[in-house]
Amino acid sequence: MTYTKSDVIKALSTVDDPDLKKDLITLNMIKDIEIFSDTIKFTVVLTTPACPLKELIKNNCTEAIHEHLDKSLAVEIHMTSNVTTTRDQGPLLPGVKNIIAISSGKGGVGKSTVTANLAVALKKSGASVGIIDADISGPSIPTMFNCEGEQPEVRQVNGKNVIVPLEQYGVKLISIGFLAPGDNAVVWRGPMASSALKQFIGDTDWGELDYLLIDLPPGTSDIHLTLVQTVPVTGAVVVTTPQKVALADARKGLMMFRQPQINVPVLGIIENMAYFTPAELPDNKYYIFGKDGGMNLSEKYDVPFLGQIPLVQSIRESGDSGLPVVMKEEVVAKAFTDLAEALARQVAIRNASIEKTKKVEFKV
Repeated sequence: MTYTKSDVIKALSTVDDPDLKKDLITLNMIKDIEIFSDTIKFTVVLTTPACPLKELIKNNCTEAIHEHLDKSLAVEIHMTSNVTTTRDQGPLLPGVKNIIAISSGKGGVGKSTVTANLAVALKKSGASVGIIDADISGPSIPTMFNCEGEQPEVRQVNGKNVIVPLEQYGVKLISIGFLAPGDNAVVWRGPMASSALKQFIGDTDWGELDYLLIDLPPGTSDIHLTLVQTVPVTGAVVVTTPQKVALADARKGLMMFRQPQINVPVLGIIENMAYFTPAELPDNKYYIFGKDGGMNLSEKYDVPFLGQIPLVQSIRESGDSGLPVVMKEEVVAKAFTDLAEALARQVAIRNASIEKTKKVEFKV
């Protein structure tokens, strides 16, 4: 029997994206349909290369063709992606699809470690990624990417000096740590720190990026307000550890983004140091800092829970050596890969279901 493109479209219209709750045809995710005597070929365009549901979607498409057309047909599916965005292509960061603020209520919860491994995991999935290290007084990204002492290039574009980000492991990076000597403390008043962040955003050639992660300083400060007043932020992630004191501060950070004047969607909560697993007992979990604190916080405030990261010596060692643990063949690397997939998934859901985030206009 001969089939038409309309037949294929009708069959695939029965397949829903599990997250976006609409069918693939309505979402314009099916491209390049080709029909042969015994084979159907087409492309599925996912909303992110880090999609954790790609195999499920692929299998559902094959089943739909067999159910609605012919079980004997061979189905060849090419899976690709086009990361979604709700950002206007304004003068600042015109090629950046999603700006994601990585925050924590307090220091010492591993926010920069999470940021570094998230970025590399997203890059490994096929996305283009950058990091702005906005922790002006305590920049960690140069150490975690093994590029301490390096300096970014500055070049002229249309008569204006533009910073060229460093690139390590495929991730574009900018940090005050590249611009200030490592032995000197950076002691800046709020306006000076805010000015540095604005330079990192407006005077840096970021090019085309799917995700730009902003590693924010702990707490709620001028830097946070400067960010949301300078560019529309896609969403925020809150990193915490399970203990009560960290959760109390994480709650404040979460509520800051939810203030009506700021109104940045919270994409999820990450619970770092969730449990200790010794290398010699990989199946054992010891809840040193308490259990499920981040998960409980996410349930209380109806925020997605992105995942748990264990307290493992190799994570610390990898951060110190400048080779993020997600790049290594270790069990813990999967935790960060899963985390990146969960984040990419929430970005896609946010872009499909929530209005654009606007710059904050109020003055403080």
